Amino acid sequence: MTEVLRHDLVVVGAGPGGYAAAFLAADLGMDVILIDPEPNPGGVCLFRGCIPSKSLLHVAKLIHEAEQAEEWGVVFGKPNVDLDRLRGFKQDVVDRLTGGLGQLATQRKVPHLRGMATIVGPTELDVERVEGGSVRVEFGHAILATGSRPTELSAFPNEDPRLMDSTAALEMDELPETLLVVGGGYIGLELGSVYSALGSRVTVVEMTDGLLPGADRDLVRPLAKRLEAQFEAIRLSTKVATIDAADDGLHVSLEPAEGPAESHRFDRVLVAIGRRPNSGGIGLETTKVQIDGDGFVSVDAQLRTTEPTLFAIGDLVGQPMLAHKASHEARVAVEAIAGEKVAFDPAAIPAVVFTDPEVAWCGLTETEAKLAGRKIEVARFPWGASGRARTIGREDGLTKLILDPQTERVLGMGIVGAGAGELIAEGVLAVEMAALAGDLRLTIHPHPTLSETVMESAEVYFGQSTHVYRPSRRR
Repeated sequence: MTEVLRHDLVVVGAGPGGYAAAFLAADLGMDVILIDPEPNPGGVCLFRGCIPSKSLLHVAKLIHEAEQAEEWGVVFGKPNVDLDRLRGFKQDVVDRLTGGLGQLATQRKVPHLRGMATIVGPTELDVERVEGGSVRVEFGHAILATGSRPTELSAFPNEDPRLMDSTAALEMDELPETLLVVGGGYIGLELGSVYSALGSRVTVVEMTDGLLPGADRDLVRPLAKRLEAQFEAIRLSTKVATIDAADDGLHVSLEPAEGPAESHRFDRVLVAIGRRPNSGGIGLETTKVQIDGDGFVSVDAQLRTTEPTLFAIGDLVGQPMLAHKASHEARVAVEAIAGEKVAFDPAAIPAVVFTDPEVAWCGLTETEAKLAGRKIEVARFPWGASGRARTIGREDGLTKLILDPQTERVLGMGIVGAGAGELIAEGVLAVEMAALAGDLRLTIHPHPTLSETVMESAEVYFGQSTHVYRPSRRR
């Protein structure tokens, strides 16, 4: 006889959205169960994504800083990379964080059912346990947080281990002499940076005419210049036509927008062309849930699907596919189930590319404003004028504000430079609080810090920056 469990709330998927939902529900006194095949909460982000990749990017940054130190007379010599110890460091970070989440689940008395869930109706699902056997779970509400998976190039030999997705690339079972990265988005550039720093000769191929498609070009330029010096090659407006597996490597045919096709051999190829939502194969066809042409689940402002008992969050419901967006959606969904009047309606969701230099932005971008035909004013503060940036040898950065020309309200912020991901939060707060350029100008920032560039970008707008000359605008 099949075991039957009954809970008021079921959360399917234990990534940053799923475990955040389950933990908040428990804090609010709900009877909740968390379902996921992993031994602890964490999901792709902690096990195979955000956390392991940032661990490796930290090591890459150390290598780059050691190389840069030669300019100042400090020579460390060529690094000797012990892949086993490097993998051990990465895995230790993952184990500590996911183990800590397991302890938090226990402390909150949130049962963690290990298995794969399939919905069989609006208030029921079946779970195939990892250890064998199945169980049926009946529920009042469910939050679906099944995440996403890497997009594959279906026409190519995906069964060959030398053709990697981001998950396989993070395993780092070996360090290839040559690596082709297909895709110039944030995943490809982050992982390409890691392999390049560790000694691989990296080539990046991007179909569009620029890296990080969609990001403002002035933010991308300093990164592109630095990567051009680090990578073997960056091929823009180029697509991969064929990949043929051979004993000596993967033979790749590249087709540039102009000119003849080219053939190259690589030891490994990393495919980083985006991610797809995990909306198929989980039983949504047994419900009224609607799915769009890209596989995303349709939800309202409270993250409720077209099946009233089912909510969905995170990568499953659309762009941007970011862990912090999923976590905030989780809070809205749980509070909506609890009967509170809430809606997911952020004015700004920050995006960060953890390359070196980092690129970060939030709110309205110049690119979006141009496409919408919206009038804006942009105030830029170059890091060459920042004392702190000079002291760390990273004056290649830029901080800019996107402003409403009528109200002087901060509509967005963009930063490229060391630690941009840590600095962007001030921009998010400014956008959410409808701050004005004058508010940032009058906020005293500590000196010497990179955070001063936010204040000084506002001063630039008024033509009053101490370290950048711009004709004053009288107010």
